Amino acid sequence: MSIGGTEMVDWNLAAATATRLVRPGPAVTRDEARAVVAELRRHAESAETHVRSFTRMAALHGPEAKAGGAGSSGAPVLVVDRPGWIKANVAGFREVLKPLLGKMSERRAGSPGGAVLGAVGGKVTGVELGMLLSFLASRVLGQFETFSGGGGSFPDGTGQLLLVAPNIIHVERELDVEPHDFRLWVCLHEETHRTQFTAVPWLRDHIEGEIQAFLAETDIDPGALFERLREAAQALAGGGGAEADGDGGRSLVEIVQTPAQREILTRLTAVMSLLEGHADFVMDGVGPDVVPTVAEIREKFQKRRASGAGRLDQVLRKLLGLDAKLRQYRDGERFVRAVVERTGMDDFNRVWTSPNTLPTKAEIAEPERWITRVHGGA
Repeated sequence: MSIGGTEMVDWNLAAATATRLVRPGPAVTRDEARAVVAELRRHAESAETHVRSFTRMAALHGPEAKAGGAGSSGAPVLVVDRPGWIKANVAGFREVLKPLLGKMSERRAGSPGGAVLGAVGGKVTGVELGMLLSFLASRVLGQFETFSGGGGSFPDGTGQLLLVAPNIIHVERELDVEPHDFRLWVCLHEETHRTQFTAVPWLRDHIEGEIQAFLAETDIDPGALFERLREAAQALAGGGGAEADGDGGRSLVEIVQTPAQREILTRLTAVMSLLEGHADFVMDGVGPDVVPTVAEIREKFQKRRASGAGRLDQVLRKLLGLDAKLRQYRDGERFVRAVVERTGMDDFNRVWTSPNTLPTKAEIAEPERWITRVHGGA
């Protein structure tokens, strides 16, 4: 959104900043790079067959999803480098933030000097977003990017599966694991996310609706926002009682929320815990049959997840709420495992029936409560 042609966020500057700041990937020859890309594409195709068979989710989408094979999900698989991941995520941010930025543009347009403030603010925000993306771009192994396709770039707005080749190579070398096994193992996790969104047609719109509701509650008033940012700064510096939640303090994202936003985030946290935990459960369920060294990979990867690379990395993870994401993997996987063991895979799949059958945050912690609500305790 813009005022007189000046965007509230300079998206081109965000992409350029992130691309300039992102660390280079591991050293590989051109032939090695081509071989890795080809192998990841093959693994993504085979992972689709394994995941749909294990989860039995193809039936949720209809006969066209049962055939398996490349492209049957309707969502493309792209093997990208770090700048490619940045480009896709800038497009996703731009799409999902459009309503909020439109509201901010309208508010600023009516204020004295609004156009000048918009020009300066857009540059500043573009640089800040670029710095954030440069940090994340070297850490993400794969991602099902759901929002950049909303404008029609992908079939039916289904999104795209991104596999970040240099990051996968970096981690497999760091962990000293069998490269071919690790690449398939990563593809199993990410393909599960692609299956979730393509086999459950309403899921993308539901999550986007929650995000838009969250953004709609954002305080546009600069004074109110400043007060919450000041509270956040004090808490992160050691004041303001940030340890009160019992999880080692709250992230900046959590601190600047309104009460209504906290309620929405509670629902979103439950959904993301389900999606991440389900992907981990499927990865472990399929892994022993198709990934010979899965036990070694899992053990080493869990240790890596639990540790930060250094003090700065730990601070940034806390600030951005990435530690909460690690809890989502753990809590969500425990929920999925408990329900599948108690009811079986087909009855677990009732979780994908509608937004009303998604687990609450309390049910993620106590799976029996979800079983009782959805299955009547049977």
